[in-house]
Amino acid sequence: MPVSFGALRFNTDSNKLELYDGNQWTEIVASSPDSQTGGARGVFARGTDPTVSNVIDYITISTSGNSIDFGDTITNSFSNANANSMSSTTRGIFSNGFTSPVSGNVKEYVTISSTGNSIDFGDSTVKTEGYSACSSSTRGIGSGGFDRGGGFAYTNAIDYVTIATTGNAVDFGDLIAANGFSSSFSSSTRGIWAGGYSNPSPANNTIQYVTISSTGNATDFGDLTVSRGGGAGCSSSIRGINVGGGPSLSNVIDYITIATNGNAQDFGDLTIARRSLSVGVSSPTRGVFAGGGTPTITNTIDYVTIAALGNATDFGDILSACNGGQGFSNGHGGL
Repeated sequence: MPVSFGALRFNTDSNKLELYDGNQWTEIVASSPDSQTGGARGVFARGTDPTVSNVIDYITISTSGNSIDFGDTITNSFSNANANSMSSTTRGIFSNGFTSPVSGNVKEYVTISSTGNSIDFGDSTVKTEGYSACSSSTRGIGSGGFDRGGGFAYTNAIDYVTIATTGNAVDFGDLIAANGFSSSFSSSTRGIWAGGYSNPSPANNTIQYVTISSTGNATDFGDLTVSRGGGAGCSSSIRGINVGGGPSLSNVIDYITIATNGNAQDFGDLTIARRSLSVGVSSPTRGVFAGGGTPTITNTIDYVTIAALGNATDFGDILSACNGGQGFSNGHGGL
């Protein structure tokens, strides 16, 4: 029997109410009033500026302007990640990165609505740089990267944590192939990794996904419009966006519809081409991207309206130029 526009159903896999929009079932998001008004907060560990930094900054995504000091991480470890980290509506987790002189597996967390220094959470299953993460409201999933102490070999490992608790990560499954420095984002049901670097290829265009509430290996989703790694990603509950990357400097923004499989499509361009972006964070309506290499390190922050197509617009500046950090928000598409 054909499904009519506007039909409702309860998805027993995700425990979410869904609406049929004429083409697909989409989640009806029960977000906080703060998220509904676009008042979500984006938080990021600054990465390198140009030495490895422990500074945490934040922005209010619905506004524009320069970032504000949030606090400090315990360790100077969250460089060379180039991807979103894990977060729920209340808690954000920074994970892995470069802990001089080796790759790290440290996880630290903050309460997003407050300010202050991070607190120890636990450890990942592997020590990596270029670890790419995404999350639902309850579970954070990370994957890939290389181990500086293991001959710079890339890994295909995926692990996960329960965000509301503390403790070490648990094995989830494997990526299609060893990979790192992917753009990453999620809906409440799917976690997505796009592009990245893997030996011996300098960059790839592979998009892959997992079902966040389960465990298992990643599945092929489609391809990016351009092969690249070290970009940034963010999402609403429906659309995922990938921006920038390398090894050649890229200003490309492309997007996918998370619930369906297929190749990415052109969205627009960044204000300046760059790789090793420090962060991609989002509210239900807006995606924000900060820092990166042009190849000199920049303090630029750009934003886009996720539901529309077009070029990025200037948002403001990071307190100091940086690249290769991590970020999360309390309003992203996985919540």
